[in-house]
Amino acid sequence: NYFYPLDTIPKVYLFRDVANGLDEFFQRLYLLTDSEGSHLIVETYSSDGRITEALNYNIDSLDIMDHMVVNRSGEKTKAEVFKTKLIPFDENEETWFATRFQGFLDSTLILKEIKRNIIGTEFSHKVLDKKVPTIKMKDKVRMTNFNPFTKKETVLEGESINYFAKGYGLIEWHTPDKKVHYRLEKVMKQEDWIKLMSR
Repeated sequence: NYFYPLDTIPKVYLFRDVANGLDEFFQRLYLLTDSEGSHLIVETYSSDGRITEALNYNIDSLDIMDHMVVNRSGEKTKAEVFKTKLIPFDENEETWFATRFQGFLDSTLILKEIKRNIIGTEFSHKVLDKKVPTIKMKDKVRMTNFNPFTKKETVLEGESINYFAKGYGLIEWHTPDKKVHYRLEKVMKQEDWIKLMSR
């Protein structure tokens, strides 16, 4: 119930940074059915309409089937997915998502790991000016940047708090100190979003 809506008609979510109102990004959601079954694609776009990544969720298990990341040359590349769980089903479960893809400098590789658990269940939260039942999850994020030639690696770790609302999916996320804080501002039809991006 707290996952994204499953609809073959694409929807676009506009997220705005509460801490810095000029910063925004988009998520485009749509359901596909093929020989592998039904799956939901969640694509992320920058404020100027450039795609940055896409996650492909299996509808039955909510496992990640594929992860696409745009590399430093602007090309879509298929990441290696080692751990497929990103959506926990109850408070006792900690999911683990791990994916490796090309870095943004030279020939580096990035291993991104997200461990997620539910920290608050079924409270009322404001979504687009109305109160909606919501659950809260915490992500522990670890990014390992590895250079295969020099064998050097650097590790960055952080946390985020994510809010998933009934009938919407992700509607808000922020760092613990709220220096980065994105909130769903609008749900758009795909054609309206395309018009907005072509201005």
